[in-house]
Parts: sequence; C-alpha cells; structure tokens
Amino acid sequence: MTFCRTLIHLLLNGTIALASAAHAAGITVHDARNRDVAVDDIARTVSIGGAITEILYALGLENRLVGVDTTSLYPATALQDKPNVGYMRQISAEGVLGLNPTLILAIQGSGPRETMDVLETAKVPLVLVPETFSEEGLIEKIRLVGHAMGVDARAACLSDAVSADLAQLRALRAKVTKPVRVMFVMSLQNGRAMVAGHKTAADEIIQLAGAANAVDDYDGYKIIGDEAIVAAKPDVVLSIDRGKDSLQAEAVYTHPGFALTPVAANKAFITMDGLYLLGFGPRTAAAARDLSVRLYPGLAAQGGTFTSALSAANCRQ
Repeated sequence: MTFCRTLIHLLLNGTIALASAAHAAGITVHDARNRDVAVDDIARTVSIGGAITEILYALGLENRLVGVDTTSLYPATALQDKPNVGYMRQISAEGVLGLNPTLILAIQGSGPRETMDVLETAKVPLVLVPETFSEEGLIEKIRLVGHAMGVDARAACLSDAVSADLAQLRALRAKVTKPVRVMFVMSLQNGRAMVAGHKTAADEIIQLAGAANAVDDYDGYKIIGDEAIVAAKPDVVLSIDRGKDSLQAEAVYTHPGFALTPVAANKAFITMDGLYLLGFGPRTAAAARDLSVRLYPGLAAQGGTFTSALSAANCRQ
C-alpha cells in the first residue's frame, strides 16, 4: 500500500509538472526590445533582476528557477538556494547558458551589451522585461512576467493586490500639504555627491512617498558639486543601506555642501534597503509608505494607516 501511495504521488506530481509546462507552451511575449518572443518551456528559467525574482516567488514559481543574479535579495532564500549568475550589469553568458535554461527573463538594462548579444543569438528565449519607474510600469512588469510563465491568473491576483496597495498609498500621499525636498545620494566620491535626477527609481519613489526631488534639472545619475547641492536646498538626504559601504550620516552632515543646507541643520538623513526602496517589485507601495512616514512622522497620527493587500493575498496557485 505504501508503494502504491508513493507511486500515485509521483505520478500526480509528474502530471502537475507536465500540465504546468504545457500551459506555458505557445505563449508569445512582447518585450522591451519591441519584439515578440515565443516561450515554449519554463521548466528551467533564469531570472536576471531582483524585481523579476521577487515576482516569480510571489507567483509560486520558484521551483522553475535554476539561476538568479546577485540583485535577487528577496526573498533571502533565492540566493541561498539558486545558482548565482552574477551582477545584472556584469552577467557572463557562459554562466547563464551553462545552466541549460529553457527561458531567460532579464530586466531592461541588464548587461554588458556583449553578453546580451550572445544570449539573444542563443537558442534560448530571452525576454527583456521593461523597467519603467511608475505605478503603471510596475503593474505591467508583473503582468508580463506572469504571462511569460503561463500564469496570467496568478499575475492578475498579484497586480490587483499591488494596485490596491498603490491606491492606499495615494490616499496617504493626499494628506501631505507641504512636500519636503529630498535628495537621493548614491555615494560620496572624493567629496563629490552622486545624485539621482529624473527618470530614476529614486526620483519615482520620492514622488510616490509624497515628497519632491530636490534635483530637477537633469535625468539619471550625476556627480554634482557643492554649489549645486547648496542651490538645491534639500531638506532630507536619502540613501541605501549597503552594509559597511553605506553612506554615513556624519559624512553628509560635515560635507561642505550639505553643511549649508537644511539637511545638516535638521540632521535629516534616511537609509533603506536598496532592493526594497528602488527595486520596483511587488513591495514598492509598502516601501514608499515606509519612506513617507519617516519623512512625515505626523501622517500616522492623522489616520495614515496602511494595511497591505499584498501581505493578505495568496497568488501562488
């Protein structure tokens, strides 16, 4: 009897696995290269991009993953359990293809270019997932990843939960009457600040939190001088936690430029986990909410509560 039960269990698991793989067969994905990619097999998927990995786990598809990149920090088990193909901007084609993938999901901006060219010419479907830093871009990212994996219903569940969290965030943001000016500083290199302008994840998360980017005259990241820092008049400096390499509050307060701004006067310096803050994955609304209440401590007292629909949703089946 035990043998029979075991055999039935194995047969059922095999049937489920085959059904899932078959469900992915014949799917066409229109990706960030404006190309249609045919996906026939998701059994051995490589994920390049922390947000993609996070979405796949939220959709209950971690058993399809055979490799992830170093930005796949959430959940923590991803890098512990899966082979590491390197940093998303320094991927090795041999490292990826050596895992015998049947599908590669890579976030837009992955590289280097030479590696992506090799992956594109390999006989493995490569889906380049658009990276648009907006509410709409986040929802589209979830839907595209879910579609590529043949689980549109699960993706709809996840996107609905994230949409509900974003709606709560908009209601919280509406309570802000005077936006603070936030400057996101990636690093201080030889005393010069690497700062985020428009069209960056940092710029969008600042706005989602109900604040204003103190930098409004360029796109992307740029090293700026002391005069530009003083002229921007930031109220708060925001940065990411990078362990021992993190930017330190005292380095900001004593910096010649920041010392002449409200940042130093008010000792206003915030750090948060990098993937959580800038990853633009399912937890983005919660990250923006956490940033918002740190920027505006009075929001909670005004009824600015946040009950995450994401934490209550089960989109894994």
